[in-house]
Amino acid sequence: MKRIVIGMAAAMSLFATGAMAADLAAKPYVKAPVMVDPVWSWTGFYVGANGGYSWGRSRTDVTYNNTATGAVIAPPAGSITSASFDMNGGVAGGQAGYNWQSANWVFGIEGDLQWSGEKGRAVFNCGGVAPAGGACLPGLTFLPPGALVGTTLTIDQKLEWFGTVRGRVGILATPKVLFYGTGGLAFGEIKTTGTMTGFTPAGVAIASTGSSSDTRVGWTVGAGVEGKITQNWSAKLEYLYMDLGRFSAGPFSLAPASAIAANTSSRFTDNILRAGINYQFGGPVVAKY
Repeated sequence: MKRIVIGMAAAMSLFATGAMAADLAAKPYVKAPVMVDPVWSWTGFYVGANGGYSWGRSRTDVTYNNTATGAVIAPPAGSITSASFDMNGGVAGGQAGYNWQSANWVFGIEGDLQWSGEKGRAVFNCGGVAPAGGACLPGLTFLPPGALVGTTLTIDQKLEWFGTVRGRVGILATPKVLFYGTGGLAFGEIKTTGTMTGFTPAGVAIASTGSSSDTRVGWTVGAGVEGKITQNWSAKLEYLYMDLGRFSAGPFSLAPASAIAANTSSRFTDNILRAGINYQFGGPVVAKY
């Protein structure tokens, strides 16, 4: 009996060993998963939005003329014919562009269109001369109350909107952080409103208001920094200097009640600081090893 039990145990042991070997031989070899790292690609189209603040400056000169004779009026001493004044306000808008990345360099082109709240005011004066009033108060033969201030022109200017089309060249400080310079074409619309106050030859106080708008083309240059939040989203901080050149407005006139008119010539420059966010189209690029 003991020999039978030992024989059965040995047979079962051999059977179990063979089954385990067969099971191990049936299982296939599984390779470890491929490791991947994200590559922060800057190449592709993008769109975005931005907002910020601008510190603009208008440098304006005024000339006066007699509407009856066409002669240019030479304002007497004490007149104010030139002024430089601030045109500050908020800005907001959107941008779109395309980037090409080559190693650590990024080249691109971007266009943007902005709403602007920038505006400012200046007061000019063509001084009167008692008692006849002089050229700044044409036809006046006596000095009414307040005539010592002559004819006054108040100018209100507002940058209604602006836009730029710029090239961008940048270098990557890290795969996710881009420092860049930018420059190109700028354009925008400036509205000028002029209010003239003076006197008729009979000494009656009068006022007249007119306005005109001018769309100007100039240039811009600046710099910025942009950082990747994810492969598709990035945030930026940007400074631009913009020069829209010189433009004219007027004439602003008291005619026919008084034979005097004024024209303005202005040059507008701007300092723009804005923050923005961009969405880059296309999925992430990965490297395998």
